[in-house]
Amino acid sequence: MRFRYSTDERGRPVKKAIVYTSDEHHINSFDVDIEAVRIVGRLKQAGHESFIVGGAVRDLIVGKKPKDFDIVTSASPSQIKRLFRNARIIGRRFRLVHVYVGDTIYEVATFRSLRDGHNGNTYGTIEEDVLRRDFTLNALFYDPKEQVVVDYVEGFKDIKTRLIRPIIPLSVMFKDDPVRMLRAVKYAATTGFRLSLPLRWKIKQQAHLLDTVSPSRRTEELFKIINSGNSFAIVDQLLKFSLYQYLQPNAVSMMSSDAKFKNLYMQSLLALDQLIKCGKELQSGEVISYFIRDYLNTIVDWKQEPFEAYRAALTACRAYVLPMNPPRIELENAVRLLFREHGIGIKKARTFEKGRNKEAIPEPANEATQVPGSQGPKKRRRRRKNKPT
Repeated sequence: MRFRYSTDERGRPVKKAIVYTSDEHHINSFDVDIEAVRIVGRLKQAGHESFIVGGAVRDLIVGKKPKDFDIVTSASPSQIKRLFRNARIIGRRFRLVHVYVGDTIYEVATFRSLRDGHNGNTYGTIEEDVLRRDFTLNALFYDPKEQVVVDYVEGFKDIKTRLIRPIIPLSVMFKDDPVRMLRAVKYAATTGFRLSLPLRWKIKQQAHLLDTVSPSRRTEELFKIINSGNSFAIVDQLLKFSLYQYLQPNAVSMMSSDAKFKNLYMQSLLALDQLIKCGKELQSGEVISYFIRDYLNTIVDWKQEPFEAYRAALTACRAYVLPMNPPRIELENAVRLLFREHGIGIKKARTFEKGRNKEAIPEPANEATQVPGSQGPKKRRRRRKNKPT
């Protein structure tokens, strides 16, 4: 075990972080993405500090191969972009850099400062950056070249004891950003770690703050959950902490009054998780269809005239998923898929028909079937131009 030092106001050395070597952290270097290693290496060669950070380091320590690798550095966005030809600066307030390697995007962020508080957007040092992060298990820095883990907040110990502990003071943590409550519960559900007692107490005390979060942000968080492959476990925990009602109040209300509906709803999420984990390529709207199918089965009379049933179902589903506001086309596709499961085909409307009803229209069982008494489709004859003799 080694230590990382800084200096105090008088210039005296002060122990700031624990540095764990490969013999202590046991990270398998073969699980580290080679392109992430190259990006870190190029930044270091240019004279900048650089590390893999966040959930990837947590996963590596517990022996799990990460899906994504985020990188942090002392280099500014413009300096990062100059080093990588295939890079793009994004963001308005706090700018990040996306480095593109094939179909994979690596997010590279500059250390941020505490000068403007925990939600500020000014650049700073690694010592400041670590204190802006939400939980200790996500605040470890891994140098793949030196193969060391730098730990400023005892996050390594928390991972080993399977504990989720906050870094930001609880007096301001959720007031600054209520969505951190969702993240805490999500981490607990996906890692099997336990939340610290003060953290659990504060979440239950301040759950109502989620009501102040914009619908667009709540939609974004809900999409992350249902696309994670762990939606069953996450939603189950959110229900226990009385947080899911701020994401899907109508569903929670129905689950509270009908145990059968709750069981079906959770089983649908479990089926979705299995599809995602198997790597199945899902159609547009298919994810949402698992999210609304049990509600649709309670309100739709499948023997009703198809077009009227579809229109009523679509309107009801828009209200049911509030405050979630999915893209219109995704919700329409989801409802169409569910109707198709019941043998009712609903065609997409032709959007160029201005001034007309643009909702989907019923799809005939066989479009090639000729209507009785008709002469069939007329063939358009092409006139031949007389060739000059």
